[in-house]
Amino acid sequence: MAVELKNVTKVYGNGSVKTVALDDVSLSVTQGEAVVLMGPSGSGKTTLLNIIATLDRPTSGEVYVLGVDVAKMPERKLERFRLRNIGYLFQSYNLVPYLTAEQNVALPLVTLGVKKELALLKARLLLELVGLEKAAALYPHQMSGGMQQRVAVARALAANPPILILDEPTSNVDPDNASQVLGLIYVVNKLFKSTVFIATHDPEVARIATRLVYIRGGKLYETVEPPRRELKVDVERAAAVYEKLKHIDELIGI
Repeated sequence: MAVELKNVTKVYGNGSVKTVALDDVSLSVTQGEAVVLMGPSGSGKTTLLNIIATLDRPTSGEVYVLGVDVAKMPERKLERFRLRNIGYLFQSYNLVPYLTAEQNVALPLVTLGVKKELALLKARLLLELVGLEKAAALYPHQMSGGMQQRVAVARALAANPPILILDEPTSNVDPDNASQVLGLIYVVNKLFKSTVFIATHDPEVARIATRLVYIRGGKLYETVEPPRRELKVDVERAAAVYEKLKHIDELIGI
């Protein structure tokens, strides 16, 4: 199992004012799945993603990520575990404004102790993977929203994480950039074998799902078969970059 939740409840607030964000949720996801989580605003999608990403802890229940009981892990160990195993694409991108695209992508690797030269080399390859090799020296304010989104995807992939989590990846970009992002996530799931979780309002995102899950009022409902539609994506080009990335990963040791 990549992720296993057992009877997870998350309650915010205390006293007489409480909000139940997740209500006795259980979910088992095997490695390599692409799970699309759909539901209205306030349904619990982001809370569920944050618990899977170890950014939040449940009020009750058990959470296992890659077989590790993360709900009970000390915060210091949890930070290292998260950095190495989970790539998170935030809805607001969260790029560091005073770092270039290349430096933003390299940041997780430098934090893990990878030599700067190797980290930047991998960052350039990841920018090539997302079609932004010519934007390596640009700062976030010099990029469009779609470009920032793809840089954030590249950064989320920097440590070659087995789990990739994306919160509303198409909400802040135009249809063309949304299509590029979806194609990229599809390639990551197929080539990198990453387990992917996506929270979205956008029914088009279901095209890349192996599983579609609905959430409403903090409860998960029966999964349904996602629609099967073709995606326009240059898999051969991505595969060529992926082979270069594997060589760099061998040098880095991840």
